[in-house]
Amino acid sequence: MRQDDREDERETNEESGRLRASIEDLRGLLVQGERLEAYAVQRRIFALLHRRLIVGATSGRLILLQRGLIGGFAPQDIRWQDLKDARLTVGVFGSDIVLTAGRGGDLAVATDQGNRSVVLTGLRKDQAGAIYRVCQAQEQAWREKGRVREIEEIRARSGGSAIGSPAGTAEGAALGLGDGNPAQRLQRAREMLQRGLITDSEYESIKAKIVSGL
Repeated sequence: MRQDDREDERETNEESGRLRASIEDLRGLLVQGERLEAYAVQRRIFALLHRRLIVGATSGRLILLQRGLIGGFAPQDIRWQDLKDARLTVGVFGSDIVLTAGRGGDLAVATDQGNRSVVLTGLRKDQAGAIYRVCQAQEQAWREKGRVREIEEIRARSGGSAIGSPAGTAEGAALGLGDGNPAQRLQRAREMLQRGLITDSEYESIKAKIVSGL
């Protein structure tokens, strides 16, 4: 058995009761309908000067729970829609996760409120991997939701999809813009490609249709 595995087993045996209590505290923060999908505990050697951190990935957010030195706990959370990036680094004794997230606020607020960086150090490796996978899945899902929303806004501004183009698709949205001017429509397609709203193949398809209509 590897040294870090033996350390994990010893920690689990010695402090299983306290860890169970912390996980129950984590579950107690869930709202109705929210599910705890994964959790990770900071290894003891990384928490010599403070109580250990527990991270919970739920169906709606990421919860960071740290107990106080004299009791109680201070939770923080990151909404999945605010998550911009998640990176995992696996070390010899533990894993680190670095998160970049927006500062939150109402989704209807268009102004950029800036980003914040959160570093989670020394998590148990298998648990950190589970948290990271949930972060990646949520980040991808919310990026796709944003992509669809922007496409719908483009279609709304253009008065709907162009005749003969597939309604509700990125291709239809690009072809419907530009007041019938092929150069403007092609420029809009390039902008959508640069912003990640359409793929390279979608862009090439749009360009071919615009050119064929000249």
